[in-house]
Amino acid sequence: MTRYVSLLGLGFGDCGKGLFTDHLCRTEGAHTVVRFNGGAQAGHNVVLPDGRHHTFSQFGASSFVPGVETLLASPVIVHPSGLLAEHAALCRAGVTDGLERLHIDARCRVTTPFHQAAGRLREWARGAQAHGSCGVGVGETVRHALEAPDEVLRYGDLTDPRTALDKLAAIRRRLQREFADRAPFHADGSHDAEAERERALLDSPEVAQRWLAMSRTCIERVPAIGLDAVADRLARPGCVVFEGAQGVLLDETYGFHPHTTWSTISTDAVEAVLRDAGIGAQVRHLGVLRSHLTRHGAGPLPTHDAALDVLAEPHNGDAGWQGRFRRGHPDALLLRYALRAAGRLDGLLVSHLDAIDKAGGLRWCDGYDIDGEAGTVSDLPWLDAPGIAEQAALTCRVARAVPRYDAVPIRTTADWLERTAAVTQLPVLLGSSGPTSADVRAMC
Repeated sequence: MTRYVSLLGLGFGDCGKGLFTDHLCRTEGAHTVVRFNGGAQAGHNVVLPDGRHHTFSQFGASSFVPGVETLLASPVIVHPSGLLAEHAALCRAGVTDGLERLHIDARCRVTTPFHQAAGRLREWARGAQAHGSCGVGVGETVRHALEAPDEVLRYGDLTDPRTALDKLAAIRRRLQREFADRAPFHADGSHDAEAERERALLDSPEVAQRWLAMSRTCIERVPAIGLDAVADRLARPGCVVFEGAQGVLLDETYGFHPHTTWSTISTDAVEAVLRDAGIGAQVRHLGVLRSHLTRHGAGPLPTHDAALDVLAEPHNGDAGWQGRFRRGHPDALLLRYALRAAGRLDGLLVSHLDAIDKAGGLRWCDGYDIDGEAGTVSDLPWLDAPGIAEQAALTCRVARAVPRYDAVPIRTTADWLERTAAVTQLPVLLGSSGPTSADVRAMC
């Protein structure tokens, strides 16, 4: 018998999916972790009791657990050079067989240096209206695939150098034409030199040859697998954990456009991978959240409070592509919205419960005041199939929101659990007050 468990982030990311993936693999005896969405922009932190740490990007956050394998399912965007770099980092942390425990669906789309360059140029061109890109090319890879399906480079294509080179040439030429006459710089010229380097990469045919030679190392060590092999791995007796990337408030359909990811984060996205493999089994879907909200990058965060910067973030800094890491108080409106976007859940897992004491208490947001609107807003509007325009309008509303807080602050874990249960009607199954699996406790 095979048991299936999924972990879906209920915020803007950075909620503890790495911690709980590692914990569940240890306690449930999982044999495989499936990455089913996103790509190399994921950053799931796992800390071991002996102090070792790794930020998992493409490998499953189970890789410290001997014998547990990772499957990158077909919706995942693969970054071959990123995989090799991450493997080297895992080796330094004592995991030397990561590539041998990795399986990649041949249908996975592949991020190339040209996608990464174009994505960075596009983000710089937005200036003050930056979307919050991670700068690794995931969104650009999806955009290109939608605009030019015949040019999509898939992981299985890397086994055929001629096909791969032809597609690389087509990708480069298309993006070169698009950016040939652009001036994708900040008004103050702050990224001129970096942008010129990225644009020069689009002008260089030699890059494709060098990159393909490097990628051959990846596909030789991790051969592409077909649907039959995917189905076989998913059907093996034991436990399979689906590790979601990003958080549902960044979802490409229901997130706050344009500050979203080109990825679907939902129970249906998990079950679609199983259906594709001919498996109709029930999945135990678990939502993952922090005791407080966080957001890395641009976009609305109504309960943002600079006073919460007292909460240390050893693995989330303000430097880099996404910009400042912000912290906010719990928000019942965003939580209810996230639950609708995620789909049916069977329980919750919560991290950073120690933040309640460290912050001297948290405030509970149960409404918004939005300028120009009469009365307090107690729920966000919901559309079953929203378009970009509707989501952009919602983003503008949430960006103008001023939180209304309950008069009684949250002082204890019991207080937090009571309020969360009232909103979600779901049990909190596991909670953590520290960074390691040893810090996870059953809550009910």
